Amino acid sequence: MHIFTKRRSHMPSKPYDDNLGKNPANYQPLTPLQFLQRAALAYPNHVAIIHGDQRFTYGEFYDRCRRLASALAAHGIGPGDTVSVMLANTPAMLEAHYGVPMIGAVLHTINTRLDAPIVAFQFDHAETKLLITDREFAPLSKAALELASAKPIVIDYDDPEFPQTGERLSAVEYEEFIAAGDPQFAWQMPDDEWNAISLNYTSGTTGNPKGVVYHHRGAALMCYANNLEAGMGAHAVYLWTLPMFHCNGWCFPWSVTAVAGTHVCLRWVRAKAMYDAIIEHRVTNLSGAPIVMATLLNAPDDEKRPIEHRVSVNHAAAPPPQAVMDAMTEAGFHLTHLYGLTESYGPAVVNKWNVEWDALDSAGQAFKRTRQGVRYLALEGLTVMDPETMQTVPADGVTLGEVMFRGNIVMKGYLKNPVATAEAFAGGWFHSGDLGVLHPDGYIQLKDRSKDVIISGGENISSIEVEDVIYKHPSVAYCAVVAKPDDRWGETPCAFVELRPGMDASVEELIGWCRERLAHYKCPRYVVFAEVPRTSTGKIQKFKLRDMAKNA
Repeated sequence: MHIFTKRRSHMPSKPYDDNLGKNPANYQPLTPLQFLQRAALAYPNHVAIIHGDQRFTYGEFYDRCRRLASALAAHGIGPGDTVSVMLANTPAMLEAHYGVPMIGAVLHTINTRLDAPIVAFQFDHAETKLLITDREFAPLSKAALELASAKPIVIDYDDPEFPQTGERLSAVEYEEFIAAGDPQFAWQMPDDEWNAISLNYTSGTTGNPKGVVYHHRGAALMCYANNLEAGMGAHAVYLWTLPMFHCNGWCFPWSVTAVAGTHVCLRWVRAKAMYDAIIEHRVTNLSGAPIVMATLLNAPDDEKRPIEHRVSVNHAAAPPPQAVMDAMTEAGFHLTHLYGLTESYGPAVVNKWNVEWDALDSAGQAFKRTRQGVRYLALEGLTVMDPETMQTVPADGVTLGEVMFRGNIVMKGYLKNPVATAEAFAGGWFHSGDLGVLHPDGYIQLKDRSKDVIISGGENISSIEVEDVIYKHPSVAYCAVVAKPDDRWGETPCAFVELRPGMDASVEELIGWCRERLAHYKCPRYVVFAEVPRTSTGKIQKFKLRDMAKNA
């Protein structure tokens, strides 16, 4: 017989509270800043940063970050101030991830591919007090500063490994700036782990971008999760193929340091540079969108080099075609599929591979890999819900709902945008805007962005489903499917296709390919062969394609 006992009240038991309060000895705010302090203490002579011929040990890295913090403070930058950086993946970018928050300021990393009006908007919205800008991007920074009302202090960065001839915007260069700082500067831990550590703007494809605010607690927890999910152990060697301006490089500027790893900077994602770095520095980990994999696989033979050690690749966005995953595995890479958003500090979902799936045939394994997966260790809640009723959809792998997140690696909110913040957190969950299904084993699978669903003749068509079929065609390198206005159907699918070098396919061939594999109403009626526009992080820019589709 099962005996039920009356459940106790949720009121805390007094013996466990009496004289057992928080104090500095037993409670400290979580922050990733202490990872650098620890690494410098334990491994002062271990190489922390490689950038061309430059080498910085952890002792030097820590000193340089404290110099930066000291120099910023001397110029009046303090808690709650925004420091913006227009930088490539260079040592200065890594140092900014520590030096800026060491004085309680907030780091704003700018996408270097944006246009001047959007950057100007960010300067004004963030109330930028100081800007560090690489001379390669001087024209963009100058144009944005001329448009902005904000008038920040400007510091030029002249990358010694890639000297630039770009215009100087300041009388002060970065190395001169930090040289004036104190390498023993007494930086401060945040007094509250909820304090902002960084600001990242969304893409702003439907208006001005929203400013996503991260806190110290989320950044620290994300680092622990990153290292566990990516299998990144002590002294890992991390190649910076992912832009650090994108979700603070998924928090890996802090994660790599947590394991006293080596940051291998990469200014441009080029195949030869990646292969050379992987071999010469014995890179163990890298991250990026599928474009990174395509760059490696499509490299000329004289740029490729055989890889004889394990290289783990974290890839996000839509899962690449099975042929691409197979080719990467054959080339010596171990793949981990991740999913997340700017609002979740980068990846917050991982496709955890179950060894039982090894027994499946290739089609079965391919299906398992297309799913986004389960929540990160640092995320407390992940599900698919009906956004109107806020009820979880049936775990049948069919019923469509909105993917929702809850936990410590969800943003503080949108800067100066209480309406958007309230909408995003309605019902106590973060609404991702992504549509997906929940499988019986708890894994989620994306089906589309809510704004990307094509409604044709009253039927909902998942653009991702159509794209998956087109990607299976051997001649297709990239594709994107968007809605084209149609007088009869309201909308109809239009496919933009970029072919592999040296490969051919016709419109009729691709439409026929789809009709053999999809319900006919889902098949594109229009196919456009063109370069598929992508962001600097590899995301396909569907908002541009929607405009192009109107005239296709």
